[in-house]
Amino acid sequence: MRRKQDTSFRVEAATELMPFLLSKLGGMTRTSVKQLLSQRRVTVNAGVQTRHDTPLKAGDVINILQGRGNAELRHPKLRVIYEDDALIVVEKKNGLLTVPVKPESKETTVFSILKEYVKKQSNRNTVHVVHRLDRETSGLLVFAKSPELQEYMRTYWRQLVTKRTYVALVEGKLEKKEGKITSWLTEDSRTALVSSSPVDNGGQLAITNYKVLKESTSQMEEADLKIEYSLVELNLETGRTNQIRVHMASMGHPVMGDRKYGNGNDSSPIDRLCLHARVLEFIHPMTEKKVRFEAAMPKEFLHVLK
Repeated sequence: MRRKQDTSFRVEAATELMPFLLSKLGGMTRTSVKQLLSQRRVTVNAGVQTRHDTPLKAGDVINILQGRGNAELRHPKLRVIYEDDALIVVEKKNGLLTVPVKPESKETTVFSILKEYVKKQSNRNTVHVVHRLDRETSGLLVFAKSPELQEYMRTYWRQLVTKRTYVALVEGKLEKKEGKITSWLTEDSRTALVSSSPVDNGGQLAITNYKVLKESTSQMEEADLKIEYSLVELNLETGRTNQIRVHMASMGHPVMGDRKYGNGNDSSPIDRLCLHARVLEFIHPMTEKKVRFEAAMPKEFLHVLK
């Protein structure tokens, strides 16, 4: 909610947050604007924004809050990129679980970090998991601030989400540079491995659209071996457990660094699973407006591509 002393602007044409603020806050430097963002004093349509490259569209409302906003979350593996009264959108690094494997577990997870974070704002605050990412997958996640909203978003997730885009480094060079993978996935309760069937065998229908963005070859001098790999963009029509990893492996091009579905070796040149949830776009359940978030491709991926 806007306070009496806050400064408000309405966006007239598509742009990004930094140039918009520089044009409206006469005399302020880029450093000063970044300080406003880091202090969580800038909101876009009532949601706190900390990224200077946040895309804006005509009709968006920008508020500059007086005083400091909520305390900034500081954690080496987690960053809040959007927050309002209903939702929190975060970017997590690889190696961090979304939720504990067992309820009694003391392991640090995205959920435990956010739970502590919202409690600092008010003891009554809570967070609730809407969807998950594998431990070794980095990228975007959304959490609800009430159990009612969590249930609603989980129930209507497929209707609310308009785009989920991942990027992955996969082994080899794909013969078809663009296409759609359709199969039925079944999880083995004993091994927790997911298998893929090209025909309906009673499993869950899974659909992944893919497009090769770039191909490259790296030289492993120690083994005197050349490794071919591809940077692939993947858009999900469904969101099944391990869907991308299983689909790429079924094509003979497993995600690099995938010890679970790979070729029995760790081919990752950067010591991680090379999978990243890059774009999450959905209908905000409270405003009923489309919101879009993007997490930049990991620097390690870019390093490999050079």
